[in-house]
Amino acid sequence: MDPHDRPLPATTPGGGTSPRRAPGTRGVLGVLAAALLLGACAGPAPAAPPPHPASAPVTAPLPVTASTPPGTLLVADSGADTVTFVDPARGPVAAVTVGRAPYGLALGADGRAWVATAQGVAVVDTRTRTRTRTALIAYRTATGPVTSGEYRGGGMGIALSPDGAHAYVGVNVPGTNGVLEVLDTAKGEVTATVPVGRRPFDVDVARDGSEVYVTGHDSFDVTVVTADTLRPRRIEVAPYGTGGGLGSWLKPHYTAVRPADGKLLLPFEGERLAVVDPRTGRTTVEPMTADTHQHGVTVTPDGRLLVVGTGAVDPADGEGPSLTVRSPDGSERVIGLDGPHEDVAVSRDGTTAYVTGGFTRDGHWNGITVVGLATGEARRLPAGSRPLGIAVL
Repeated sequence: MDPHDRPLPATTPGGGTSPRRAPGTRGVLGVLAAALLLGACAGPAPAAPPPHPASAPVTAPLPVTASTPPGTLLVADSGADTVTFVDPARGPVAAVTVGRAPYGLALGADGRAWVATAQGVAVVDTRTRTRTRTALIAYRTATGPVTSGEYRGGGMGIALSPDGAHAYVGVNVPGTNGVLEVLDTAKGEVTATVPVGRRPFDVDVARDGSEVYVTGHDSFDVTVVTADTLRPRRIEVAPYGTGGGLGSWLKPHYTAVRPADGKLLLPFEGERLAVVDPRTGRTTVEPMTADTHQHGVTVTPDGRLLVVGTGAVDPADGEGPSLTVRSPDGSERVIGLDGPHEDVAVSRDGTTAYVTGGFTRDGHWNGITVVGLATGEARRLPAGSRPLGIAVL
């Protein structure tokens, strides 16, 4: 994955340009890239941006014993070992130690947050904000040394079943396929593991809890796991093809489940939206308009799809960072953002989007962009250290 506070470089690891309008050319360049890059979006790591603060300071902390106000944001500080509570008007108000390099997080109706870290799944009581996690559930799967960064082993995407009885975490195993680990939230332990695709960026659950969807970034797929039998079924999602393999930029990142029909929505490059029917495995492709490399997604109850754009793969042929707001009828409004971002959440009333600036490659910044969806007005808010995953409490 990538961008920066400036556009992405136009060269691939093979040294050529990456024209975005010629899928055949992209495929050839991706093959060259794969020879030199084992990872996410192709392209060399961009030059380092101007330095940012190590993390945003916590301002006027709320009393630890106080109830957390509704609407408070919780972000995973991938550049640290904490999650940060953020007042959407003032900035950070408290931080809780969870474990090395947290990535995704999921919030339960009981106020517990489940955080995928490099060390295990941390449990945080968001109501009391104790200074450290209340539990750390180790993975069953060996993932190698505990490290940080985009390619680290350990948990990535995470989601809860609708009844809160199970947490599902996608565990990255560097150099090979990942696994889905199933946690019993009452017992606080892993009860099953399921093989899935490579680097499981995102995990989502069907509205009725019957299926779990694991987005395999480096394997161009979504693994559909039946919740009762835990049987996996792979669906390839590659609207540009799979040319370039590991070195390709044109891979899936995050998935949203469409409320109207349960189909899966996966954006690519601000050009194509893959709409996957998890029952049949069939994919249809709809046009998109942002013309930018896309990462995080969420969907509102009324069916609007929000997609984070990180910047053009080739600055000579593409647009900068943005937030796309796509209506159920397919019409889109593209709101420009200042610098790359990674993930997005929406306020409970559906009026405001919160876009994290953590970003999985170089170019991140320590904050959130708050976007008014009616006006498109945006403002920056400090928030932790390289925030990735985000939830609204």
